[in-house]
Formats: sequence, C-alpha cells, structure tokens
Amino acid sequence: MQKGDMPELTVTSEIYEEYDYRTKLKPNQNGNVISEFPFLLPRVISKHRFDEDGDLDVERPCKSVIKIEHSSKTKIALVGLQVWRGAFLLGDLLIHLGLNGELNDKNVLELGAGTGFTSFIAAMYAKKVICTDIDLGGILELIKLNAKNNKNLIKSQFKVMPLDFTETEWSHQLTNEINNVNIVVAADVIYDDDVTAAFISTIQKIMNTSPPKVLYVVMEKRYVFTIEHMESVAPCYETFLALLDKVKAENVHSAWTVEQMPLDFPKYFTYDRVKELVLWKIASELV
Repeated sequence: MQKGDMPELTVTSEIYEEYDYRTKLKPNQNGNVISEFPFLLPRVISKHRFDEDGDLDVERPCKSVIKIEHSSKTKIALVGLQVWRGAFLLGDLLIHLGLNGELNDKNVLELGAGTGFTSFIAAMYAKKVICTDIDLGGILELIKLNAKNNKNLIKSQFKVMPLDFTETEWSHQLTNEINNVNIVVAADVIYDDDVTAAFISTIQKIMNTSPPKVLYVVMEKRYVFTIEHMESVAPCYETFLALLDKVKAENVHSAWTVEQMPLDFPKYFTYDRVKELVLWKIASELV
C-alpha cells in the first residue's frame, strides 16, 4: 500500500464508553447519532415553603437533559462534531456561575463550540450567547439543529456564527458582536500545535477589545510517551502554556491576569472528572 493510499485515522471520544447516554443511530442514516446527556439542578424553593403536611419543603434536585446529535467518530480535523469530556466540565462551571448570578445580563461568546453543547448551557442564564466554530463539515448547521432540539433550555438571545482561528480578518457583524462580549469560553480546542497557535492569536485579539473580558478555557491533558523526553508528556498542553506565557509577556494593549482554577465547584453532569482536566481563567484589563 502506498503512503497516499493509507486511510486517514479516525478518533472517538472516550465519553461514549463511560456511561449510557441512551445513544441511538439517527434514522436518516447520515452516520450521526443522538445522545441524551442528563444533568441535575437544584430546584429553587422558598425557605418559607411548606408541604401539605405542614413540614418545611426541602430542596430537591431537578433532572434535565440535553439532547445532542453528533458523530460517533471523526477524522482529526472534524473532532468538533463529537462531544468531549471538557464540555461537561465547562458546562458544570457555567451552571455554577449561572446559579450564582454571574451570567446575569452578560454576553457570552463560545469559541470552537462543536456541537453547541456548552453554548446551550450558557444560554440558560446569560443575556446573549454567540456560538461560533469553523464553517467546516456541516458543523454550523449541526449547532443550529441541536439548538432546535434544546430550545426548551435556551432562555437568551442565541446566534450561531462562523469564526475560524486561522483567519485574521473578521466580518463587520462578528466584530460588532465580539466588541459587546463580557465572557468568552472554550473547551477541548487544544489538540494540535497549529490550531493551538491560531487559538492563542484569536483570544489575544478578542481579549484586547473593550469592554474588559473574562475567558474560561477547559482542556484535557493528553499524554504521549516520547523518546526525546523518555517519559510521558502532554505536548499540546505544553505548547498552550508556552504560547500563553509569550503572549502575556508581549501584550501591550491590556494586562492579563492568568490563573489555573481549582475544580471545587459542584458536578452537575454525568462524566468522569479525571485529573487530566484543567481549567484556566484569563481576565483582561485595558491599559
């Protein structure tokens, strides 16, 4: 077999083997599947509410479900068509922020939104959500379809727009939306050095616009054994940290506060919160 004849490798998200998400093949045979991802929310009950027996009514969790159409396996370039573990962690964070009122009246931008999973969570609490990804492989149409499937969750203004990390020029419409954003989120966008470099350039451009913004980035360290280091390393994660340090040092338009956040907030989704999951918070202040 010639090198050019070798099939391109495909990848599959680990989450599909961890829990039963009631995944079913979509009837139209386009290769996609539909999964139901459950999550629990505390029910808001007045402290003075009593049941029919006169006893104080206790707070009980309310079960909800996000129904997502996605691919069960893809080529590397189309991994956004799958659901990855980082989306659950970012979803947990957004629920935590939402319940604390920190998304009230906020405009949220998601980068590399994939299936739209975490944008739908943000839309439960924010004033407006701009859900973006590269216009490739039908991913934007998939987000719009999933938005229809989860319209009961979406309480905010909701827009789906193309944003390619490698493009240096944005449309006038996208620029206007970004200029009004308060919070930026991204999950599982660090899987290739070139994509990582383009992502860092994108967030630098976004974070240097007014008003000051807060960025939450979730990623999963993926370790490989290298002869060079003679140990297991997470090369894409190391690239992210190196580029982030470089941009922070060279930045002249705004001061960035960068911190790795503890994962001590509640877990609302059903998944394994493995030790390889990390959450970074970047806050900008224009100078």
